[in-house]
Amino acid sequence: MKAFSYERPKSVAEAAEIAAARPDARFIAGGTNLLDLMKLQIETPGTLIDVNRLPLDTVADTEGGGLRIGALVRNADLAAHPRVRKDYAVLAKALLAGASGQLRNKATTAGNLLQRTRCYYFYDTSKPCNKREPGSGCSAIGGFTRIMAVLGTSESCIATNPSDMNVAMRALDATVETLDARGAARTIPIAAFHRLPGDTPQTETTLQPGEIITAVTLPKPIAGTHLYRKVRDRASYAFATVSVAAIIVKGEGGRPADARLAFGGLAHRPWRVETAERALVETGAADAAADRVLAGAKGYGANDFKIPLARRTLRAVLDEAARA
Repeated sequence: MKAFSYERPKSVAEAAEIAAARPDARFIAGGTNLLDLMKLQIETPGTLIDVNRLPLDTVADTEGGGLRIGALVRNADLAAHPRVRKDYAVLAKALLAGASGQLRNKATTAGNLLQRTRCYYFYDTSKPCNKREPGSGCSAIGGFTRIMAVLGTSESCIATNPSDMNVAMRALDATVETLDARGAARTIPIAAFHRLPGDTPQTETTLQPGEIITAVTLPKPIAGTHLYRKVRDRASYAFATVSVAAIIVKGEGGRPADARLAFGGLAHRPWRVETAERALVETGAADAAADRVLAGAKGYGANDFKIPLARRTLRAVLDEAARA
């Protein structure tokens, strides 16, 4: 780990100002991802900005009936929050599936949004990686690809987003709130927050330099069956091979009258295709929805199995919803 300076700002505005003035600065709260990356010298910040004491750790109702979640709310507290468990159960289930209790006690809402990929080659500094060193190449293409993406990939990167929380947030149409060094606030729909790799896989979100996440807002809840199914290589905590966050509203005869479907483990960002949801409502057929979700899917050898696995996982989720 390389030497760094340490700052503990007294306000959100001060934190944004420090970050804007020092391009190599990083915010740190739980540190469950950043510290690992620093130990491996994948991340080498010149300054750490400790935001733990900022007033961003509350969960509050919004005027529109939604929920505003502070950036520093710990995953354990969010999963246990009464309103989250009652009205946004898909989020609680995703958080509980995401990590051990010890990690959930440390990890924050904003930190989870910003999790970096667990691609083998990103973590192996002896191998080229465009995400770690732009222009060096992608070792995953032509390498071992079991955990890699099958949707939204590019010639520069086939890594996946590792977060369970992000998949549920995408299904819920969350909004990310930020503040920059000038004091300007911004709201970013979760659909526009994470980027596909394209030619710049090192740029993973639409945050601007110095911009700090202050909260995530959830809209008014949707009545229905909330499910999160995570397929992983072992029963203990592991990153998703494929996951599905689903909110299913039953209509007549048990057929879906409305649906939200978001997928993890398949792409560089949580994957949601609204036309697939409409196809499910119109036809009631899981395969009709899966066809649209997986349109353009491409395996890279060892991860070819993800494509039929995603289809089977969606069927299992819909069967569970029908029984609920």
